[in-house]
Amino acid sequence: MNTRPGVDTPDHRGRTGLDRVGRDLARNPAVVVRDVELTSQGWHVLRRTTYDYRRRDGRWVTQQRETYDRGNGAVVLPYDTERRRVLLTRQFRYPAYVNDHPDGMLVEAAAGLLDGDDPLAAVRRESAEELGVTLGPLTHVLDAYMSPGSVTERLHFYAAPYTPADRTGNGGGLEEDGEDIEVLELPFADALAMVHDGRITDGKTILLLQWAALNGPFAAPAGTR
Repeated sequence: MNTRPGVDTPDHRGRTGLDRVGRDLARNPAVVVRDVELTSQGWHVLRRTTYDYRRRDGRWVTQQRETYDRGNGAVVLPYDTERRRVLLTRQFRYPAYVNDHPDGMLVEAAAGLLDGDDPLAAVRRESAEELGVTLGPLTHVLDAYMSPGSVTERLHFYAAPYTPADRTGNGGGLEEDGEDIEVLELPFADALAMVHDGRITDGKTILLLQWAALNGPFAAPAGTR
């Protein structure tokens, strides 16, 4: 009998049953999952799912979709309203580099996968590791699926105030995880300008900066907009 790592026997991360995910879904009566194939598993998992779908005109059709499962994540924008600054990161992102970004060095809000933590714990962990900042109260901004056509990840968005005294470490990420992160403390106006002129092209970061300008800590008072 052939055994399949990640299916019948543990894979390199100790996981089994990776082909079972989605088979018991029944929340939408217009979708009936027929089969789930594990097509690739590295650190994350690629699956091909076959399902029946009832179209709006009542006809049933069979479709296949590939989904990339990397777990859920969390992202945070630390802000200093007194000095009107925000903390961001810059790091090399190969997927962006191979898809026409000039040098692959993306300016981003600090983020990471949950890795078993709740979102609040995850953003505090990532803020300490990447930014070297210890955050106080966190504001939940929203949750969003960033690439729902193929990636299962749901991203939890947060913002938090900070002061210079809260910068308790150097940041930079974890070298053992391959991270080499530059910490950027930028005037908020400069960060927003970088969105408009294309120097910031990361979606999650753009969303948080726009929120900060329109509804968050840097929004104009009501009646002055």
